[in-house]
Amino acid sequence: MNVVLIASALVLILVLSGLRIAQEYERSLVFRLGRFQGLRGPGLFWIIPFIEWQQRIDIRTRTVNLEQQETITKDSVTIKVNAVLWFNVSNASDAVLKVANFNQAVYQFAVTTLRNIIGQHFLDEVLKEREKINKTLQAIVDAATEPWGIKIEMVEMKDVEIPGSMQRAMAREAEAVREKRARIIKAEAEFDAAEKLTLSAKQMADNPISLELRRMQMLSEIGIDNNTTTVILMPSEFQNAARSFTELVNMKKNPS
Repeated sequence: MNVVLIASALVLILVLSGLRIAQEYERSLVFRLGRFQGLRGPGLFWIIPFIEWQQRIDIRTRTVNLEQQETITKDSVTIKVNAVLWFNVSNASDAVLKVANFNQAVYQFAVTTLRNIIGQHFLDEVLKEREKINKTLQAIVDAATEPWGIKIEMVEMKDVEIPGSMQRAMAREAEAVREKRARIIKAEAEFDAAEKLTLSAKQMADNPISLELRRMQMLSEIGIDNNTTTVILMPSEFQNAARSFTELVNMKKNPS
């Protein structure tokens, strides 16, 4: 009887020692005497004690900070770039069996690819086309890590640090561009004004009465201020008419 109890207890202990629990975000690789047997989890599963063992893999999204890299752009400008990479394990068995350390492998390949891509672009492209470079970097790293069971979700460049001398040169360039734009706008405004003045002068030359109307309008605008002295310029036609009228009056007063 005691032997049976002891044997039952040993069997129970053996069974209980083989029970394993994998969380919802975990997958367990089971090996039997060194050979891969399959994936287990999530939930409760059992392995043969002393013969089988497990290796757990977290399949949640991981964030990797790519440390600042000093690299040279296509136009020979030395800059420092850092980025952030998000990835997850899409195939736990490949991530363990096909690469020794998938975390380190993803990091090193991403850093190398970042340096290569920056070297293929001009500085202006790096500063203005970050979204395009991010997508290119993601596609390249994702294609390379797919056989390892890794899925690259997103890559973002955080900061681009350029030399101080280059920053000053870019500031001068931006100032020159703004000054050029201001001069162009001013020249266009002067051209439009000259064109309209030319049309107005032509219209006044064709119709003298419009010139007189404009002169009268100017007089009314000047007369608004009581402290001003208004000088009226009479046209020559008016002066000739006034002189003739004066002579006619004198002739009537002195008929002899």
